[in-house]
Amino acid sequence: MTPDLTLYDLAGADETLRFSPHCWKTHMALAHKGLSAKTVPWRFTEKEAIEFSGQKLVPVLVHDEHMVNDSWRIACYLEDTFPERPPLFNGEGGRALGLFANSWADATLVPTLARLLLPTIHELIHEKDKDYFRASREKRFGRLEDLPAGYAEQIDLLRTALQPLRHTLGKQPFLSGALHGYADYAVFGMFMWARCTSPLELLAEDDPVYAWRERLLDAFGGLARKAPTAVR
Repeated sequence: MTPDLTLYDLAGADETLRFSPHCWKTHMALAHKGLSAKTVPWRFTEKEAIEFSGQKLVPVLVHDEHMVNDSWRIACYLEDTFPERPPLFNGEGGRALGLFANSWADATLVPTLARLLLPTIHELIHEKDKDYFRASREKRFGRLEDLPAGYAEQIDLLRTALQPLRHTLGKQPFLSGALHGYADYAVFGMFMWARCTSPLELLAEDDPVYAWRERLLDAFGGLARKAPTAVR
């Protein structure tokens, strides 16, 4: 029997635009497991819609009477609840690798990419979200209008930060080895954040990270490549 799953997923003003890096981690994890979920479009100021989860962020996954928030916790839940389906981690060593990749991507890539993406995201979100988005992001990153002046420097910083990824992918097709797994999705979610919201070219075509991203865009019948974007 197909599990009854519901995913609360960040949306732009156009509800088909789903751009959260963390929600994309979950989309890829679900596809890997051969699972589908009904998605509920959610906006930044719709805190009451996920109040039942005890916190204020997406993704939130509902499975029957179970509720799980946070992309990492969702991945672990899917792995433990559906062990008969393709493994996300391939054992405890793979789970440890997935946790590292998830933590590295959140700590290293999110702040660098945010400075590149926030101005365009502000233009793409629902009108009711804009004041909240501006106030919350400018506390950390400064005025949105000032960020584009540093784009070239930020792209250089991003490419430098990707060196460990580049070194690994020069020797194997995926972070997880011969086949993609959750360690890959934890990082790939960041690139979907950029792909869905920005026209900036972040990677050179001869970069092993570029080839890896292309392979993941094509995974699961092109799930990620077919996703609506604001700029393509």
